[in-house]
Amino acid sequence: MLPLSHPLRFLVVALAGWINQQQREVIDYLQTENRVLREQLGASRLRFTDDQRVRLAAKAKHLRRRVLQEIGTIVSPDALLAWHRRLIARKYDGQSRREPGRPPAMAEIRQLAVRMATENRDWGYTRIQGRARESGSRRWARDHRHHPQAARH
Repeated sequence: MLPLSHPLRFLVVALAGWINQQQREVIDYLQTENRVLREQLGASRLRFTDDQRVRLAAKAKHLRRRVLQEIGTIVSPDALLAWHRRLIARKYDGQSRREPGRPPAMAEIRQLAVRMATENRDWGYTRIQGRARESGSRRWARDHRHHPQAARH
């Protein structure tokens, strides 16, 4: 990388300092605004929706507990970090994708298996599976959860 000339370097440093000062002023204003709103709230407790908790927790995670205490958040740093832990736990627990047991076989597949078993009492499970595959019911042929022997009795 080419070294910057002295006047250009000065301009870059001055611009960075000005931007930093602007950001500091915005942060100071927002902290003051939060204090005023907290004073108006008094001892009453805020109620947050799940979406609001997720947004606050995601932003709070990037800051350290000490920083959160310094800026005086509307929620305690412990609560914010606990919300983040629950958010992460919920993300990876598979709850939205998981149901107990295997998914049920389609009704038409069950009916086909029962009909084949009742019409052909001397056929075994493997033969019924093969005939189902030949007839075009590929899902039943690969799905072994419904055993036709149970339907014969």
